Amino acid sequence: MIRPLTLAILLAVSATPLAGHEAAPDYKAALADPARPAADRERDAARKPAGLLAFAGIKLGQKVGDFVMGGGYVTRLLAAAVGPTGKVYGFQPAEFIAFKKQYGDDQAAVDAAYGNVDAVAGSFAAPAFPEPLDTIITVQNFHDLYLKPFPEGTGDKASAALFAALKPGGALVVVDHSAAKGSGTTLSDSLHRIDKDAVVAALTKAGFRLEAESDLYRRPADPRSANVFDKEIRGKTDQFTLRFRKPG
Repeated sequence: MIRPLTLAILLAVSATPLAGHEAAPDYKAALADPARPAADRERDAARKPAGLLAFAGIKLGQKVGDFVMGGGYVTRLLAAAVGPTGKVYGFQPAEFIAFKKQYGDDQAAVDAAYGNVDAVAGSFAAPAFPEPLDTIITVQNFHDLYLKPFPEGTGDKASAALFAALKPGGALVVVDHSAAKGSGTTLSDSLHRIDKDAVVAALTKAGFRLEAESDLYRRPADPRSANVFDKEIRGKTDQFTLRFRKPG
């Protein structure tokens, strides 16, 4: 948190709305944030960030979380979308940082670059979000909760932690690589995929209600039988996009 958001983003999002009227989200401004690296912009065509932000309902002034922020692509988008009056908590699992130092370096870099971003620590099953959140987004990471290196029950514990981290009425958006229907969590290690129904079951058990599904990343041509890192399918996988709601 060394420097504030760029002046361009501040000007784009800081205008005060008229009384009784809610400001419309300005996702074009978020995408145009000069602080976003060129590598992020090059990924926009495939990752469809405006569609993701709209499906998640991200608004100015919200307090939101990026569960497993990776290199920070989604975190940077959220920082611009919620504006200087909002807050973004970027969570990187301690286990990931221990496995690869770059995860910690990336988290620290994003935290330092944006005044409205705070790094969040904790184990994969217990993210330490410091205050109740309006929305949490997790992209291509839910299946990792079922990787063999993690103890049995990690998925259930993390699902409960995400539920607890949200305000009543808060939203959780999950994007992940689709596995064959009926495969449950069994392909998380071998293919880095997960059956959508398994995600719904885990989060429903935690107390969430499935509210909506988007075809934003739907690719029916994907047979769902290849490892997502295989060069033939990488970047072209079929992915589900789900929005869950915490009753409130």
